[in-house]
Amino acid sequence: MNGLKALATAALLSLIAAAPANAQTPPTESIQIGLSTDKVSITAGFSGADLTIFGSLENPDPLVARQGRYDIIVVLEGPPKPVVVRRKDRVLGVWVNLESETFENVPVSYSVATTRPLQDITEPNSYRQLSLGASNLYMQPADVGDSPATIEEFTAALRERKAATGLYSENVGGVQFLSQNLFRATVRLAPNVPVGTHKARAFLFKSGLFIKESSAQLEIRKSGFEQSIFRVAHDYSFLYGVFAISLAMVTGWLGRLIFRKD
Repeated sequence: MNGLKALATAALLSLIAAAPANAQTPPTESIQIGLSTDKVSITAGFSGADLTIFGSLENPDPLVARQGRYDIIVVLEGPPKPVVVRRKDRVLGVWVNLESETFENVPVSYSVATTRPLQDITEPNSYRQLSLGASNLYMQPADVGDSPATIEEFTAALRERKAATGLYSENVGGVQFLSQNLFRATVRLAPNVPVGTHKARAFLFKSGLFIKESSAQLEIRKSGFEQSIFRVAHDYSFLYGVFAISLAMVTGWLGRLIFRKD
């Protein structure tokens, strides 16, 4: 009996001794982002814009913040869609499509804003593990039987094309701390930004180590007459196709009547 009492007393004392240590454990940092609106309307004359995303750090370490060892990367990722990449070659003096590669679930747009250059924030392997950055996005080929060299070639061409059209962009210094807790990120919306549901994601790094991620959704849609045409084309695709063909035939017939020579 005395042995059991001694064991119970020792267990109680160990719990009491551990309690202050647990109470002194600092809370883990986290990150939150917010959008001023969850919908953005664009018109036919849209020429691109900068989207501002605000966020905050929760439970930041004041010493780490003063030393500037917190980094944030914000990404605005467009809706995933299949993409076909074609390679043209000259045959008998004419450029023709000879080979193509189809990729599934490719983000149509991908805009990045960072506190510093990516190479100064963390190691390349961390970006690969997080699939963070345009160069680390996995482009899934529809035909996995193609040779790795062919897939790599078409993947590089796809990324280059996206960057050339402004759909994949990077804004170094686009994330700025307004205080130890608050920050502001500016990401670029290209003139040809796709409509649909976009996902904003914020990644928090502390001294090069990934800590936490937060996300929010943004709906980009057309407005005015363009939106009406877009909705009809998607909701009534067959009727829209018949109307478009009929309109083309009537336009051609009228043109022939107007410009015919008597």
